[in-house]
Amino acid sequence: MNEGDEKRIENRLRYHWPIWFAEDFNETLSQGQLVDISSSGAAFTYQDEGNCPYLGQEVTARFSVPRFNAEDSFDMASYTRAVRVCRVDQINSFIRRIAVQFIEPLPFRPGEQSDSEADTRKRLKSVTI
Repeated sequence: MNEGDEKRIENRLRYHWPIWFAEDFNETLSQGQLVDISSSGAAFTYQDEGNCPYLGQEVTARFSVPRFNAEDSFDMASYTRAVRVCRVDQINSFIRRIAVQFIEPLPFRPGEQSDSEADTRKRLKSVTI
């Protein structure tokens, strides 16, 4: 995609961290792997076991996001959000990439906490699992 096609109004934070989700949080939770996140939504991969979220579905998601401090350190801030599935891409026969929009946005812009994407990658190197 060239820069002229970019429609996002906010930089996304790219990192890999677990995300838990379910239609009913009292039932069994499914786990995905975050790919990127902004204040208004996120994308994650999910190994489809026959219960993949579908376009338009509303689920509840629980995840953590690094909040960077001035001293080059960070804390993980945990959130639970109602989300709406806005895209499901098939990566291969087992893996789906799910894009969701938060019903209530995060109180900060995760991808705009540092001066550059290179700085962010350097800071996140120790947090990625």
